[in-house]
Amino acid sequence: MTVSRPGRLSTPATAEYWRAAADGTLLIQLCQACGHHQLYPRTLCRTCWSDDLGWVEAAGTGTVWTFTVIEVPGHPAWRAETPYPLAVVELDEGPRLLSGVLRQDAYAVHVGQRVRFVADAAGDPAGPLPYFVPDRP
Repeated sequence: MTVSRPGRLSTPATAEYWRAAADGTLLIQLCQACGHHQLYPRTLCRTCWSDDLGWVEAAGTGTVWTFTVIEVPGHPAWRAETPYPLAVVELDEGPRLLSGVLRQDAYAVHVGQRVRFVADAAGDPAGPLPYFVPDRP
């Protein structure tokens, strides 16, 4: 029996983010009032509460801030992928993003590791999602 992955939640605040991610671009919100970068997308700036938010393309690079290795998935659709690393990546612009780290041994991920954004379907029929890979020169 094949188990489908849960769908992603697209709202008016997140629709542009998901469209860009599917095209291989990582967008983050920029508050026009105070200059704060934020991610996940919201309708208000979490610093000054302004609703004057725009989108900017992130550099797509960051540092693993913390991580865990998933050995028992929270949903059966990911069982075949275990073990896999799940990391909080601090983007160079400041926001932190929870994402998987691909293309490396799950147990080789480490705090302080430099990573870069990739859009990868990684077996998801809904299309590409934001992931990170080791940032090797």
